[in-house]
Amino acid sequence: MIPKTGSRTTLDPEISSFLKTHPDLVLGGGNLLEERRIHTQILSFTNHPREKQFDIGRVEFTAFRGPHGTINVRVLYPSKPPLNAQDLTPALIYFHGGGYTVGSGDEFENGCRMLAEKAGVQVYLVEYRLAPEWKYPTQLDEYEAVRDWLRGEGGKERGVDPELIFGAGDSAGGNMSAAISLRLRDEKKKPLAGVFLLYPEARVPFDTNAAAENNAGPYLSCNGIFEFARNYLPPGVPPSMPYISPGQQHVDDLKGFPPATVYTCGFDCLRDVGVEFASKLEEAGNQVTWHHYETLCHGFLQMAPWSSTAMNALLQVAQDVRESVQRARS
Repeated sequence: MIPKTGSRTTLDPEISSFLKTHPDLVLGGGNLLEERRIHTQILSFTNHPREKQFDIGRVEFTAFRGPHGTINVRVLYPSKPPLNAQDLTPALIYFHGGGYTVGSGDEFENGCRMLAEKAGVQVYLVEYRLAPEWKYPTQLDEYEAVRDWLRGEGGKERGVDPELIFGAGDSAGGNMSAAISLRLRDEKKKPLAGVFLLYPEARVPFDTNAAAENNAGPYLSCNGIFEFARNYLPPGVPPSMPYISPGQQHVDDLKGFPPATVYTCGFDCLRDVGVEFASKLEEAGNQVTWHHYETLCHGFLQMAPWSSTAMNALLQVAQDVRESVQRARS
């Protein structure tokens, strides 16, 4: 049974040291262009020390035509993917976080490399179009386009099993992974085989203890979430609609969700809305697994190279992906 709230004790000292060393690394601080630049400078795979760059089989940079123009994707291949009898391999679509407005594949590649290698799946890290230049539903359209591409020509060329396509994302990427799951269900389309939601923005956390406890961070500013939502939402679309705020929906409206694994952090203003969403999904009769890390903060996938606790959490995600693949095959 998933509890209704998480908890926190003391921030992981390695995370604390990393953030103190990089005081300008803030998400939701107010200056969008500066945040984009600083995130690239600090978290880009190219700028990681060599000893912190995770080795995998290979990386492919590719693209295809999507509904709003070319969609760029980097494919992360594990060195030894587990193959089924038809020599097909599972795929994980990854939509990165950053409040819909910040971030690129460069900043999430290292963590996704680890997922690919340890889970034994091909990870498709998507360069979706960012808000405010591109607003909802552009990003969900691109998510579905990547899914369709993997079920068709793109996946066939890379040996992807069309029945084993999973979705994942952190923060805003977790929101979009949940939202596309609901949209595919409502449109009676083939669902994702499962979703992995890392500290997801299930809804705006204006009324939670976590929002008060972590209003000024660490790393993620709670007030910045409201600005992110404003950037993402086009005129006339209410923030309460299901594909914007999956966690705000009634339990009965969450039935038929794909198997989900939810990860929350103690030092995260989104902690309680993530726990709430996992609880609602479970109450709706869906298959749900929940992991809580009371000493970690928002962004642990990106910070894993600098924190053994964050790395262990990321290894848990990889294990969950691997086990989900095994269950889906059985």
